[in-house]
Amino acid sequence: MRQGFPHAERGQVIGLLGGSFDPAHEGHVHITEEAIKRLHLDQVWWMITPGNPLKPRQPAPMQARMARARQVMRHPKVRITDLEARLGTRYTHATVSRLKAMYPGVTFVWLMGADNLAQFHRWDRWQDILRMIPVAVLARPGKGLRARLSHAAQVFRQKRLARGEALEYRRPPIWAFVNLPMNKASSTDIRARGEWQS
Repeated sequence: MRQGFPHAERGQVIGLLGGSFDPAHEGHVHITEEAIKRLHLDQVWWMITPGNPLKPRQPAPMQARMARARQVMRHPKVRITDLEARLGTRYTHATVSRLKAMYPGVTFVWLMGADNLAQFHRWDRWQDILRMIPVAVLARPGKGLRARLSHAAQVFRQKRLARGEALEYRRPPIWAFVNLPMNKASSTDIRARGEWQS
């Protein structure tokens, strides 16, 4: 494997949690740890993005966001990465395509908060993402109903599993809504309180 890229063995199941992490907080930690337990993941890779094409504001510098992520996330199965910067990809579809080619025999599961499913249909090639990788939608406070009624959820309603178990063993397109105990931490709230400067 190329230097700077996380190691994975054939047969492993790896969750991918992408985002700005501006800043990373205990809510990210919570959904990651719950995903590891509930989906039986061998690893989770936090993919800290250079920037979100759907957000007009630029995030804090990558080094600051990576350092904060390493402070808050200390689980032995979690890798903090800048994969999109290393790959030179800007969109999830391109990132996942590259990772699948680089890691043959590894099963990837895309992890997203319910707030992201609500606007998933705005992502570049969103239907192709669902056709190439299982997706676990993790409950977030106040977002469950909106996520379940979202355009993407309706288009792929026949592909939804009743529960998240064995999601990684199903052929895409397949997705599940994973109910979790709630953690109300939010990057937006942290920035609004002046506790994080970008």
